[in-house]
Amino acid sequence: MAAVPTSRALPLVILLAILWGGSWPMFNIVLRDLSVWTFRAIAVTGAGVLLIGIAAARRMPLGVPRAAWPALAGGAMGTITVWYVAATAATLFIPSGQASVLGYTMPLWAALAGTLFLGERLSGRVALALVFGAATVGFLAVPNLGKIAGAPAGIGCALLAGIGWAAGTLIQKRADWRGVPPLVLTAWQMLIGAVPIIAGAALFAEWRWTPVSTPALLSLIWLTAVPTAVGTMIWFRIVHLLPANIASLSTILVPVVAVVGGVWAHGEPFGPWQALALASAVAALALALLRPPAES
Repeated sequence: MAAVPTSRALPLVILLAILWGGSWPMFNIVLRDLSVWTFRAIAVTGAGVLLIGIAAARRMPLGVPRAAWPALAGGAMGTITVWYVAATAATLFIPSGQASVLGYTMPLWAALAGTLFLGERLSGRVALALVFGAATVGFLAVPNLGKIAGAPAGIGCALLAGIGWAAGTLIQKRADWRGVPPLVLTAWQMLIGAVPIIAGAALFAEWRWTPVSTPALLSLIWLTAVPTAVGTMIWFRIVHLLPANIASLSTILVPVVAVVGGVWAHGEPFGPWQALALASAVAALALALLRPPAES
């Protein structure tokens, strides 16, 4: 891959880490008043409608070639449906920062699958970056092993989220989108991925009117418009610019931001383990994204 697209992805990676990492501590605020299914049905559907409206206002063609629909649906199931529901559910059982740590084992699953099924070459540099990425997850998990070990449902949801996201990313990388604008693809994936979530809300959510607090309502609006809509659009752009293993690795800063957000919002501790995680995340990103010209 050329050096220019790789370097161009770096600002997007940093912005995505801020948007997505900063959203994790807000989940618990919304989930005080809404179920996981209701929250994600509203957020994902609202984000899809918002993006379709933006694309239409910019007079982009909204059509998708028939041959691309299977990949569009498959990617949406993993990256949207499984990820958003399972990741949010995990925060009901374990602290939001720790749920993000487990969810962002996604780079490890994506790199393994990309090497096995897509024939992507796992260079020594990327392999070392993955080692630092795994170390980031480990450093963040160590101080809270007791809490995590006591919540197998949270562990399962978070790992399922990471695996689903990895699978969706690999499907997207293999697809031929035939020139469909990334904004349009993001909007359709949101709307397709929302369908099972809406069905889940109809089946499993408790439908009774209860007042939604102002903090929950404001958090819901923010999470719908910014991390879900804008953040997912940025993510699909990163996937377009980078190989699957490096694109997934680029998210390793997200759980670090999430943990820092947990410190600020919920008083979660920040000490040597979290500092080591931050250093490992920076090293992983530097190895993956700041490659010398000779390697590009």
